[in-house]
Amino acid sequence: MRANWLPMRLAWLLSTLTATGAWAESCVVHSQGERVDVKVCQENINIPPDLFHDGFCKPQLKDQKTDVTYSEQCPAGSFGECSNAQVANMPYRQNIHYYGVASDAAFLKPFCEQQSKGVWKAH
Repeated sequence: MRANWLPMRLAWLLSTLTATGAWAESCVVHSQGERVDVKVCQENINIPPDLFHDGFCKPQLKDQKTDVTYSEQCPAGSFGECSNAQVANMPYRQNIHYYGVASDAAFLKPFCEQQSKGVWKAH
């Protein structure tokens, strides 16, 4: 059964990576939908603050409820981090912390290293 919703989780995470990110600020995005419960924290490195708040931390996810909170830094408890990830087709960088199902690292790590040109750190 997990195989059925894993592509949805990956699609959500990828959309978050390409549509998400404030200097010395973070946002936690928690998304829930049918068979999807994902939590990531985006830690801004060089994204302009307005763009971070109004775009990167406000993903538009069909049929999913999203809750966004802001803080100085990402909370403890993530299973992994994509450090210094480059936002697709943009000069911006961020650190992305992943919470929840640690086995998701199997597809997050390659995406981090190959697509985002980041450094994967398991926690």
